[in-house]
Amino acid sequence: MRRTLQHPARLVPLAFLGAVVIGTLLMMLPAARVEPGGTPFVTALFTATSAVCVTGLAVVDTATYWTGFGQVLLTVLTQIGGFGIMAMATLLALLVSQRLGLRSRLMAQAEDSSLRLGDVKSVLGRIALTMAGFEVVIAVIVGGRFWLGYDYSVGKAAWYGVFHSVQAFNNAGFALFSDSLVGFVGDPWICLPLTIGVIAGGIGFPVLFELFREIGRPSTWSTHTRLTVWGGISLLCFGFVSLLGLEWNNPDTLGPLGVGEKMLAAFFQDAMTRSGGFNTVDVGAFHSESLALSTALMFIGGGSASTAGGIKLTTFFLLAYVILAELRGEPDVVIGKRRIAETTQRQAITVALLGVGLVATGTFALLESTTNVSFEAALFEVTSAFATVGLSTGITPGLPTSGQLILVVLMFIGRVGTIAVGSAIALNTRRRLYRYAEERPIVG
Repeated sequence: MRRTLQHPARLVPLAFLGAVVIGTLLMMLPAARVEPGGTPFVTALFTATSAVCVTGLAVVDTATYWTGFGQVLLTVLTQIGGFGIMAMATLLALLVSQRLGLRSRLMAQAEDSSLRLGDVKSVLGRIALTMAGFEVVIAVIVGGRFWLGYDYSVGKAAWYGVFHSVQAFNNAGFALFSDSLVGFVGDPWICLPLTIGVIAGGIGFPVLFELFREIGRPSTWSTHTRLTVWGGISLLCFGFVSLLGLEWNNPDTLGPLGVGEKMLAAFFQDAMTRSGGFNTVDVGAFHSESLALSTALMFIGGGSASTAGGIKLTTFFLLAYVILAELRGEPDVVIGKRRIAETTQRQAITVALLGVGLVATGTFALLESTTNVSFEAALFEVTSAFATVGLSTGITPGLPTSGQLILVVLMFIGRVGTIAVGSAIALNTRRRLYRYAEERPIVG
């Protein structure tokens, strides 16, 4: 047991599991539910898992099912999940003892492999300040808009601003409106701040820190930052143009909107597809091509060591460079002026293939659990759960208990899986003193 707790790759899922269990028990309290009586176990488990794993999928209407206490619980669980159980534990240890032990530092390194042992204390502080800074600014803008533009009381506007700000930066996507943010489809003062929060939270803390230091000198950026920034921008542009074109005349989504509103809605929805979870148009009414595009973007996800999910941008674009090098017949995979280690290439392949396997298995299991769901809807929902996005075609509340539990497992694996797998691979590197004779099986 002691050996298990000392291993970061095992600590990550245990810490998240503990948060889910505690969150489930709290969500089951009668005080968390509007209707009399406690919340059913599966509903509480699904909601707590979705919050801790910063997903945003829901089986009940967040706006009407949960009391103010329940909504505060959602906010706290989302913040804990976004910050990372390990970082929270390390900060608490710092507050109590005023110093970090080796074990706590290794725990923090499991969340962010770019950290060095001597930097962990200051980096964790900067993470907290960065999150707080973004969330406060977004909350002020969004809350001010609710107060000045929609005649909300000061208290209600402030609460709505804080709630949606936390959801945005942590890439969760719970909303205090029954239709998510459909009622604000043409309001840039609501949509743009939340979009910026989602993008900032989905970049990853190592990249944010490097951008703060070297924003004016892209030539000095690390390979990781270049892949994340330029890759993220390229996917954002591609998704925006594609979604705008595919849904331009769809009468159930962008069709009835003006040109400016269409562009805003397409940009907002494209950003949310990468991990945000909010929606200003009915995702369930998307054309099949748009659903396929969204599924692919959700699977890729955001930056490493961020609040986003998916296999991550660096994994996807690193594999693209691997394919390009193979097609060119080059012996090394080179990005910029840096050669990528073979171990890193194998890690990327492992993470991507495990992601494909989990999504395929989850889709098959979900289809087996119910006969009322189409393949594309099941694939979309499973990918949304695995990539901790939170977008839905509307089928999740109507799924049987077995189907909802499948999504719970996928949300949990999707949140802790890449961290645990990456840590396990990095900590399990071995060197053999011998090599077998080489043979080349036929490929293709």
